[in-house]
This record gives sequence, C-alpha cells and structure tokens, in this order.
Amino acid sequence: MAFDESNATTPPWMDRVFGSAQYFRLWLAQILSSGGDWLALFAILITADRVGGGTPEASVAYVMIARFLPGLLVGSAAGVLVDRWDRKRTMIVCDLGRAATLLWLPFVDFVWQLVVASLILEGFALLWAPAKESSVPNLVPRERLTGVNSLSLLAAYGTFPVAAAVSIGLAGLATVIRRFEAVDFLRIDAESMAFYIDAATFGASAFIISRLALPRGPKATGSSATEDARAWSPGQVFSDLRDGWSYIFWNPTVRTVNVALAVGLIGGGMIVPLGPVFAEDVLGVDPGDGFRVFMVALGIGVAIGVAGLTVRQHRLHKEQVFLVAVFGAGACLFVATSMWTLVGSALLVGGLGVCAGTVYVLGITLLQESATEDLRARVFAGLFTLVRSSVMLALLVGPALALFLNGLSDKFFDKDVNILGFDVIIPGVRLTLWLAALIMVAAGMLTLASMRRSKS
Repeated sequence: MAFDESNATTPPWMDRVFGSAQYFRLWLAQILSSGGDWLALFAILITADRVGGGTPEASVAYVMIARFLPGLLVGSAAGVLVDRWDRKRTMIVCDLGRAATLLWLPFVDFVWQLVVASLILEGFALLWAPAKESSVPNLVPRERLTGVNSLSLLAAYGTFPVAAAVSIGLAGLATVIRRFEAVDFLRIDAESMAFYIDAATFGASAFIISRLALPRGPKATGSSATEDARAWSPGQVFSDLRDGWSYIFWNPTVRTVNVALAVGLIGGGMIVPLGPVFAEDVLGVDPGDGFRVFMVALGIGVAIGVAGLTVRQHRLHKEQVFLVAVFGAGACLFVATSMWTLVGSALLVGGLGVCAGTVYVLGITLLQESATEDLRARVFAGLFTLVRSSVMLALLVGPALALFLNGLSDKFFDKDVNILGFDVIIPGVRLTLWLAALIMVAAGMLTLASMRRSKS
C-alpha cells in the first residue's frame, strides 16, 4: 500500500520537512528510542566491566557478541515474520518488550544475565527495524522518501552525542535520588538510571506508534486454522525466506543497493579499528587524538551529505548520485590515507562521510521505492544482515590484514618506497586502508555493471 494522498492533511512546514504528520510521529518515536538505546548501551558496557570480575574485557566482548550474533544468524528470518505480522503491533510489542528487559537490568549481578538481556534486546530490534522501514512508504509521498530517510539517519545516529552528554550527568542525578530511602529497592546508580530512562523512552515510543494509522501488512489478515497452520509450516517459512533472498538477488535495484552497501562497508568499515594506528604510525600524532578527529570529521561529513540530500531531494537522479557517491567514498578514503598531515586526512575523511551518508540514505530510499509491499520487510531484513556481516568482517579482518601487510612491507621495502622522487612510508596500516579504498571502488564498478545490466 502506497501513501494515501487523501490523508495528507498536514501543516505546510510539516509537509515540507517530514512529508506527513504520521511520519513526524514515527520520527519522534525513533528519536526517543534511539537516544535511550545509546544511553543504555553505554550503561550495559560499564555494567559488563563491573560484574566481569577479573576478566572485564572478556565480559564486554561477550555482550558485544550478543548484540551482533542474532542479526548475523537470524536477521533474515525476522523479515519473514514481519511480512506476516501486523507491522504496527509488531513495533509496539518490540518497544514494550525492550522496556521490560531494561527494567530488569539494574538487578543483574552476573555476565550471563547481561548476555541474555542483550540477546533479547537485539531480537526485538531485529523485528522493529524492518517493520519501521517497511512502513515508511505508507506514511509519506514517494518524492519525499529521500528527505525522511535523511531524518531517520539523523534520529539513529545524531542522538549518540546527546546520549553521551546525558550519561555524564547521570551520576550526579543518581546521587540526589539515593538520598531518598524509599527508592533503595531500585538500586539507583548512574547505570540503573540509564536503564530506567531508556525503558521510559521505549514506553513513550510504543504509545506514539499506537496512535499511528498504519496498514496491517500484506499477510496480517484473518485466516482459517488450516490456512494458518499451513502458513507456519517449516516448508512454507523456508519458502518465504527463499523468496525474499531470490528477490534481493534478482531485482536489479535491490541487488545493486545491497552489493554497494555490503562490499563498500567491508572497505570503509576498516577505518574504525585502524584509525588510531594510522594516526600514530603514518601521521605521527597521538592515536587517541587522531582517531577522535577522524570520527568528528566523519560525523560532520555525514551531516553535510544528509543535509544536501534533503535540500536537493526533488532534483536528484537517485541512481546516478548513488553511483557517484560509491566511487567518491573509495576515492576519498584512498586520498585521505595518502596524506601526511592530520588536517589533510581529516578533510578527506569528511568527504568520505559525505559520500557514505549519501550512499546509505539513497540506498534505503531506492529499496523503499523498488521493493514490493509483500516482500519489503524481508528486503530490509536481508539488507541489515548484509550490513552487519560486512561491518563485522571489516572489524575482524582489518587489524589482522594490517599486521600481515606490515610484516611484508618491513621485509621487502623496509616500510619505505620512493615514488617520483618522494619517500613514501608504507606501513601495513596504510596498505590495508589503500586496499579498503580499492574494495570500495570495486563496489562502485559492481554497481555500475549492475545498473547497465538492468537497463539492457
């Protein structure tokens, strides 16, 4: 079901910015839950460190694995479920389930309890995300999808610094509240305050979503007991899952977006674990300071890219801009890691952020425009699975590859080569990031080839 123009009675400013009052409410719900979720993630990691005993590093690792593993293993299956269920009800249940789980977290004393809670939270998130993305085309006109997806990216990641700032003040707030003996049973401290606040944000999100006018979904209709049993048979569930992945691989636009994002993230994701090493080994600056500069530059670049898309959304040729941004991301990373000063590298990392934000927003928009209503949740679940897999691969492979190439460079070139009369140092980290840039360019070539095949 596409957006219903007859229900588009919104104030002019809201129509220009958010597309509809309905999407504005959904965006507010996402702002609340995303901000609270970042706040709770900080608290979960601190709690893991506290209850980890003599191995806090292992405890944090277990929790992070619990956040990543469900998406890798069963992320696609979540799309099958969402395509069968009432999307609005799914989002409400997921928000309330996450709120209940967070209310339990202040009372955990063991790492295994944190791991179980993280698995539950991630399971609900895997259902909520495709339900939300599948619902957006039913809330806003097609021509405004680019703008609202930019706002969605802002809600998901722009709340990170706000949550970080709030977390700093929670210790003081907890000190004040602990003065009241009546709340001793709540185990008030900075981390528990974060959990209680996050639970409240999910409760507010569920209330807001309950007021939205959303269609039930293509398969969320009444059926006989026989039809229902047949629909939930293992064979039918597997068939639905296979149909979703077949659509992802054979629909030209969906395939193009998934290939570009998945392959591009394998390359671009390496800058996260290797940024501090590059700052120290190549630029000769403090690794922590250099990494923070890179992350700030990347964030500013993403914000600029998103803002530009929002302003120009009615005059964009989405496929062409998407392709240019994929190539641009690889080029910016290559030039950034060829620089010899922190300022020069940071500026190019900012350019990488502009391109990365553009690729993500336009990719989501193209999927929303192309995917059919009955397969849309499976398409987004598949995308999120590929994204998680690519990021995890980049985080794992990047440092290992840098170490391997560092040994080869030291053995054969003494980590230094002369290019056109200039001495260029080539430690393993620089070689790895150059390779990452080439991987992103390869993603652009695959995208171009896919686009040409789809037009032939």
